[in-house]
Amino acid sequence: MYVVEHDTAPEVAEQLSEFLKRRREQIAHRWADAALFSNVFTVSRDEAVEAGRAVAEALADVARSGRLEDIEAPGFDTVRDQLGRMTSARTQAGYTPSQIAREVAGLRAPVAALLRAEFDDPADERMHACLVDLTVLMGTLRLVVMDTTINAGEELIARQRQQLLEVATPVIELWEGVVAVPLIGTLDSSRSQIVMESLLEAIVERRARYAILDITGVPTVDSLVAQHLMKTVAAARLMGAECIVSGIRPAIAQTIVHLGIDLGSILTRAGLADALAYALTQQGIAVSARPTAGADSR
Repeated sequence: MYVVEHDTAPEVAEQLSEFLKRRREQIAHRWADAALFSNVFTVSRDEAVEAGRAVAEALADVARSGRLEDIEAPGFDTVRDQLGRMTSARTQAGYTPSQIAREVAGLRAPVAALLRAEFDDPADERMHACLVDLTVLMGTLRLVVMDTTINAGEELIARQRQQLLEVATPVIELWEGVVAVPLIGTLDSSRSQIVMESLLEAIVERRARYAILDITGVPTVDSLVAQHLMKTVAAARLMGAECIVSGIRPAIAQTIVHLGIDLGSILTRAGLADALAYALTQQGIAVSARPTAGADSR
């Protein structure tokens, strides 16, 4: 938990809360022109004002609670909801957390100007106390936004990684009743799970009787990869499809032998074409080799 060390008097926090409630409309209109709001709500300024009003009211609730330095204060939930969507949009636009933090820091000046206008005497101690509390509150707001921004960034990266894994693991229907998954790159636990799920879904949707796992593009095979392959083959069999592993290159074959991995229960073929030919033959479809160039025609 982030904590800003600060002791605040309850009456000062209450005064700040009342100010934020009372002047929320003016604060919202000034924030609507700030970079963080104006660059997100580009279509309607009214939406920016509405979002600013919600944030001002939430900050007033935090001030009333006296937990100015606590990012877990209930009032910050609304802030996370409102500013979270805004900072997510800024993150997707390419802005870094530090740039977003500077935009949030820029929200303090308009509020401080309105707060000073509340007092006739510039030297009023109450004004200075409220300004100090406002500074602490806005500093905690920056921490809340930074925390939200970082979490949003991590979620975005996780979603993109998941999408890349799905794109990099396509299931292709080669023939009626025959599907294939051409694997390229490293096969780890996360990707293996996606391979299994995608393949099983394709077997059900396309009523496939044969499934081909082509590992021509897999650079290395270790005991973990072999285990994943065997689990995928077993799962496909449970779904009623015969699974064929193709593309085992000489180097990979030697590695499998040296590791003592038993793939005896798995049907293998040299390449994808051989695996497809086997699947078609098993279905009673005649497969003949293409005539070579210059061959005598009869």
